Amino acid sequence: MKIVVDGMGGDHAPLELVKGAVEASALTEHQIILVGDESKINSELEKYKYNKEKITVVHASEVISNEDAPVKAVRTKLDSSMVKGINMVKNGEADLFVSAGNTGAIMAAGLFILGRIQGIDRPAIASTYPILGNGGVSLLVDSGANSECKPNNLLEFATMGSIYMEKVLNIKEPTVGLVNIGTEETKGTTVLKATYELLSKSKLRFVGNVEAREIPKGACDVLVCDGFVGNIILKLTEGLAMSILKLLKNKFTSGMIPKMGALLLAGKLKELKSEFDYSEYGGAPILGVKGALVKMHGSSNATAVKNTILKGIPYAETNVVQMIQNSVLELEEIIISE
Repeated sequence: MKIVVDGMGGDHAPLELVKGAVEASALTEHQIILVGDESKINSELEKYKYNKEKITVVHASEVISNEDAPVKAVRTKLDSSMVKGINMVKNGEADLFVSAGNTGAIMAAGLFILGRIQGIDRPAIASTYPILGNGGVSLLVDSGANSECKPNNLLEFATMGSIYMEKVLNIKEPTVGLVNIGTEETKGTTVLKATYELLSKSKLRFVGNVEAREIPKGACDVLVCDGFVGNIILKLTEGLAMSILKLLKNKFTSGMIPKMGALLLAGKLKELKSEFDYSEYGGAPILGVKGALVKMHGSSNATAVKNTILKGIPYAETNVVQMIQNSVLELEEIIISE
């Protein structure tokens, strides 16, 4: 298998991208291809010892930044690391593409270059959400690609998320919950009520509506919502986690006795921090396009890059894209019956 890494995407490119790729290469037999400014990437590679047969560099003269308009950038910056890398997946030169770059541009490139899976109306970003206390994760779909959705879109998200959860994260018969303002069937907007009916008729393990306060406890395996709600959930959780950890640090460094307590609890505090650390969970797959694409956090460090590469491998290996394609006909039958 060949894995393409966008060497110029993200806040810390190419330094952290190269370091993460080298670390991942030591843990897998698959080949890693770094795409981007050849001189800058090679300059970083010179800092490390690695198997030169397992890491190669493909030059790209352009970079799509976070300030670029996504659609325009994809159409005009044809020699960018992102466009070039995704084209490699399309042409069969690679099996998986990972990037910490412009999210909108990755979505646009996935749609324009790879195309939608036949029968899927809208691709979605699926983010892992840590379940506090047990080390597991839920899958939040959509977490930022589609701010407004129809019931059939949410049904598609649920189906794609369930397939990914089972085949990549090894959760058999994953449960599905619809994020809502109450658990009752009659709660929510017209769209959510209609979605509830569709999910109830599907073969998915639908457990009903899920309130936001139950999400950190692991209310279900696949959390379904539109991208507007999903992105708010992710960013609120990230901000709250950072604030809590900062508050704890301040409390434990406010005097001699608290500092002594912090020393005794150092191991547990480190465990708590790791539960909130996005770098441990890898990137977010973009489900619904005809290729394996994974989006990393823009500020990803080497650990996040390494984990994204390693955890992205099963996404391509298990052929999730084809499995989603095979499930589309069943979705169409459910929607038509409405």
